Amino acid sequence: MSDLQQLLSQHVDSGAIPGAVALIARGDQILDRAAVGAMDLASGAPMTEDAIFRIASLTKPLTATAVMLLVDDGTLTLDAPVAEWLPELADPMVVRTPSSPVDDVVPANRPITVEDLLTSQAGYGFPSDFSLPAVQALFEVQKDGREIQSFLPEDDWIAALSRIPLLHHPGEAWLYDTCSTLQGILVTRASGHPYADFLATRLLDPLQMVDTAFVVAPEKLTRFTSYYRNTESGLELADPPTGQWSTPSPFPLPSGGLTGTAADYLNFTHMLLANGTTPSGHRLLSEHAIHQMLTDHTTPATRRTADLFLDQDQGWGYGGSVDPTGRYGWVGGTGTAAHVIPTTNTTTILLTQVAMDSPVPATYLNSFWHHVAREM
Repeated sequence: MSDLQQLLSQHVDSGAIPGAVALIARGDQILDRAAVGAMDLASGAPMTEDAIFRIASLTKPLTATAVMLLVDDGTLTLDAPVAEWLPELADPMVVRTPSSPVDDVVPANRPITVEDLLTSQAGYGFPSDFSLPAVQALFEVQKDGREIQSFLPEDDWIAALSRIPLLHHPGEAWLYDTCSTLQGILVTRASGHPYADFLATRLLDPLQMVDTAFVVAPEKLTRFTSYYRNTESGLELADPPTGQWSTPSPFPLPSGGLTGTAADYLNFTHMLLANGTTPSGHRLLSEHAIHQMLTDHTTPATRRTADLFLDQDQGWGYGGSVDPTGRYGWVGGTGTAAHVIPTTNTTTILLTQVAMDSPVPATYLNSFWHHVAREM
């Protein structure tokens, strides 16, 4: 048993997680891998390396990549106002102060741009303080991304969002989640193709991410893990393989609706580390686009309300966090994490199936990261 297998098995044995799949790679060389525990607690079906997980917010970097494909095409420009494609956001209103009632508003001081969406600084999203009136209103539209069947269809969703005021003027604050959802609608309208179709054709297929999708096909359900939540009495089943991801949702959620495997996500991170080329040498994304994605676009001022989500000195690129070391990636609320470290050409992926109900990393996740740091 490898050190990685032993580490993760300890967390399975403690009852923290039913199972896990992990990969550590340098470039296209896998340095270590592990599949431990069970895919489903009731059946005891053993975890396999090709198990399919709900990857939640690991969807965000893929969505940002889809936007950058359109930037590379010349269909979008970073400084373009999004109103051309999202007319619902043409005349946004902003609460006078973050704590103001939702009917105490002023016009936004400038239009929302494509880059505002990519950097999560459009004025929509979640700060550290959930009690603010505009944030409470947002919860009625931007629901829990792990409950994908609860979302309105995308046109109805953005119409509902447009009736909620911005919490901050565009460019003034980093806010979580909502901008990634808007990016998917932007891709749909700018490309003229449904977001899920565009993503499959332009990104997933070229990267041979064969098991990554918004719906798990019937023939793959035997590889689809059950998903759990922590309760006072232990782990409780929240979604079986035949649950929410077995049928199309009203809105294929760009901020967190994908399922996939560790091997699939490794193909994506390999492209990031290879400056936009696929393993076959095909140029998928420009080097400039990759640089923009992996660069921190925040400042201390724009991060001032983000301490619940971003660690001290941690910023945000396009679709993922950027650490002071240059590590890029993110974690998902279904117990997933994936990062690239460009300076060492390293990828780390950990997929589990237990809801993370706090931005504070779970013990097993910290253990994995510490293991990676020792090994690197």
